[in-house]
Amino acid sequence: MADRVLITTDDLEQAVRVNASLEQAGFDTAMVSSLDDVRQAVRGRGTGEGGREPDAIVLTGGLHESTAQRLLAAAREHAVSTLGLVEATDEDPSQIGRELGLTAWLVKPTDPAEVTATVRRLIQRRHLQQRTGILGESAPIQEVLVKIEQMAPVTSTVLIEGESGTGKELVARGIHDLSPRRGKAFIAVNAAGLPETLLESELFGHEKGSFTGAAERRLGRFELANGGTIFLDEVGEMPPATQVKLLRVLEDKSFFRVGGTQPINVDVRVIAASNKPLKEAVGLGTFRDDLFYRLNVLSMYLPPLRERRSDIPLLVRTFIAEFAKQHDRNFRGITPEALQILVDADWPGNVRQLRNLVESMVVLAPEGEIRASDIPRDIRERTRTLPMRIAAPPPREIAGQELEFIFRSLVELKMQLEDLRRRIEERPSERVEVIEVGGGSERSRQIEGSLDPLAPSPESPTPVIYKPGMSMSDVERAAIDAALRETHGNRRKAAETLGIGERTLYRKLKEYAID
Repeated sequence: MADRVLITTDDLEQAVRVNASLEQAGFDTAMVSSLDDVRQAVRGRGTGEGGREPDAIVLTGGLHESTAQRLLAAAREHAVSTLGLVEATDEDPSQIGRELGLTAWLVKPTDPAEVTATVRRLIQRRHLQQRTGILGESAPIQEVLVKIEQMAPVTSTVLIEGESGTGKELVARGIHDLSPRRGKAFIAVNAAGLPETLLESELFGHEKGSFTGAAERRLGRFELANGGTIFLDEVGEMPPATQVKLLRVLEDKSFFRVGGTQPINVDVRVIAASNKPLKEAVGLGTFRDDLFYRLNVLSMYLPPLRERRSDIPLLVRTFIAEFAKQHDRNFRGITPEALQILVDADWPGNVRQLRNLVESMVVLAPEGEIRASDIPRDIRERTRTLPMRIAAPPPREIAGQELEFIFRSLVELKMQLEDLRRRIEERPSERVEVIEVGGGSERSRQIEGSLDPLAPSPESPTPVIYKPGMSMSDVERAAIDAALRETHGNRRKAAETLGIGERTLYRKLKEYAID
């Protein structure tokens, strides 16, 4: 069945030319003159063909009129793509297109062939949304759909990043369905859902008797996906040993089964996904940088629902219709007040959370309509808070001898602080002579007060004082400096005092540039 396109007759001459071009290209077209005709058509009633809902609407003019605003609102409600022909006199056609909520726009005068090509692209994108379930007319979602179309024809690896519930697997399936591999298998594996001991066998298979319980040979997911696509979800949770083997598959297109001795060659496209930025995991040392660069040939970011709130009404209405049909309920819809509450919510679980909530309300709403009182209190009051990710500094490897030295330094520091505290308690005040210099003369006066607890007494060894903000390296440097002062620069004695070898001390002196 041919795709259906409506053409408004605000600019009649343009409408006739566009209609002829679309008909010649094989589209089923209809020209509509009034808002009521368009509304009837958008709702799947009227304009012939059994009232079939259109796949796209071409607005030839009148974009700034109130009727066009209502038409566009009806089109958005039913997820119908809209192409507006903008007057050349408008200062910024792209801004006008975004403000009106058009899916696409062209500046007059327009070539009917260009209009036809644009309509074909919009309808193909709409079919992609219907196939994948990636709903939305917002700019971020349109960008995602464009990237799917660009990435599908090639065989390069893809990395999809985005919060949980944003639809990463839907995107991966969309890439596969549009690719030349669409007739082959699409295999999904959740790396976080399997224990480390089973993940390797799940991915690469195992030979009979390779471990306890391996009663027969088993093919892994990579073999099952040969010729097709494998989707590795939560790839950032993959243990280091498995990361190494995955890197080998990506580079050599081969692997060994667990317990096997013969390499297995496969032709598999890998699409990986992570709900945390893998670049941060590389910085933390939990994910291999070479594997990251091998996966990140083509990358895509899926926006959370709070960054595309304009799509929420469409998602809600789509889910209501789906679940009303699934549960055989005569459901009227949702009130404007309830819909606004859902639009304003933060949705930490994103589309998955919204979908599950709508299903619950469709089943439980007593009046056959979602009202504000049917929405859970934590959503109504917007009490949910989003998790905040704090990037930790990259870890620094510490050798055993160095770690022992740091531990000893901290223990000695604690003992010195305890000793200093006792001395201050035993001598709460002393008379201190202060020499004042100024005005060309010196004078001496006696003051009475507590000793500065951070100032060492002449009779005691130089203490190592910890101050807030000091790192372990700062404490280590201070300990070395104190030991050298107490031994009057004798490095051998200082090393003995610190409990380390002289070579280690020399290395530390060079590292910290201590004279």
